[in-house]
Amino acid sequence: MLIHSKNKIMDTNNSQNRDETSGMSRRKMITTSVAALAGATAIGNSKLLNALEPKLDSPKTDFSLKGKSAIVTGAARGIGRAIAVALASAGADVMGIDIAGVVSPEVIYPPATKEDLDETGKQVEAQKRRFIPVKADIRDINAIKSAVDKAEKEFGKVDIFVADAGIQVYSSLAEMTDQQWKDVIDVNLTGTANCLRTIIPRMIPRKSGRIILIASGQGRHGMKNGAAYSASKWGVIGLMKSAALELGEHQITINTVEPGLVDTAMTRNPGRWNEALKEAGKKPEGNNPKEQDVIDARLPTAVMKIPWMKPEDIAPAVVFLASDAAYRVTGATYDVTAGDSAKYTA
Repeated sequence: MLIHSKNKIMDTNNSQNRDETSGMSRRKMITTSVAALAGATAIGNSKLLNALEPKLDSPKTDFSLKGKSAIVTGAARGIGRAIAVALASAGADVMGIDIAGVVSPEVIYPPATKEDLDETGKQVEAQKRRFIPVKADIRDINAIKSAVDKAEKEFGKVDIFVADAGIQVYSSLAEMTDQQWKDVIDVNLTGTANCLRTIIPRMIPRKSGRIILIASGQGRHGMKNGAAYSASKWGVIGLMKSAALELGEHQITINTVEPGLVDTAMTRNPGRWNEALKEAGKKPEGNNPKEQDVIDARLPTAVMKIPWMKPEDIAPAVVFLASDAAYRVTGATYDVTAGDSAKYTA
C-alpha cells in the first residue's frame, strides 16, 4: 500500500509535472503563434503596400524642346525676345509675333520696331532654329488666327504658346482717361484671351500643348498710379486658372509667370522710374530721374540686392513650363521676382 501509495504519489507528481510541462508548452505555443501571426501580418501588409504602390516610371527630367514649335507674342524685344531665344536654345522653332509699332498714344516709352523683331530672329537663328516673324496686333483676333494658321503650315503643329505682349500706362484712377484704361485692358487682357481662344481649339484635338501667359508681380499686388496694369495682369492670372480647369482633361497645361521689375523699355523710362522713386518714399526731381538715383532708392528693400532683373532671368521658368518635365504642372503661378514675392500677401 505504502509502495503503491508512493507510486501513486509519484504518479501524481509525474502527472503534475506533465501538466506543468504541458502548460509551459501551451504558453510557448501561444507566444510563438502570436509572433508568427504578427510576422505574417507584417509580411502581408508589406506585400499589400507593394501591390498598391505603382511602379515608378522614369523621372520626367527632359527639358529639351527638340522637335517642338512655339509661338511667342511681344517677341520683338525685352522679355519676349529673351523667351524666344531661350526656347530656341532648348531646341524649338519659333514664330515671333509683335505689333512692331505704336500700340497706344498713351504709352510714354518708345514702341518696338520691325528692326527689333528682325534682331530677335537673328538671335533665334543663331541657335540653329527656324524663326518666322509676324507683325500683328493681338487685339485683332483674326490677325492671330492668320498667324497660327501660318505657324501650323510652316511647322506642322504648334506645341507651345507664350503670350507676353503687354503695355503699361501711369495714371491715378481719379485722373485716368477712358483711352488709358481701354488700351491697357484691351492689349493685356483681351489680347491674351484672343490668343487663348485661337490656340486652344488647335491643341485640343492633339491632346497636347503648353501655354504660358506672362502676368506680372503687379498682378499679385496693387500699384499706385498703375491700377489698369495691375487689374489686367490679375485678370490674366484668373484667365489662366479658368482655362486650366477646362484644359486639364485634354492634357494641355497652362500656367503664368509673374516677373518682378525687369530692365526693359517698359521699365527704363522716366514714367516708371518716377513711380519707383515714389514707391521708395523719394520725391522725383523733374521728369528725367537719374538711373543711379533709382538704383539707390530700390536697393535698401531689394531682397536679392539688385535694382531690377534682366529679361534673360525670366526665360528659364518659361522653358521649364514648356518642357515635358512640367507635364503635371498646370493652373500654377510662377513668381520670378528676385525675392520681391516674399512680400506678397495674395
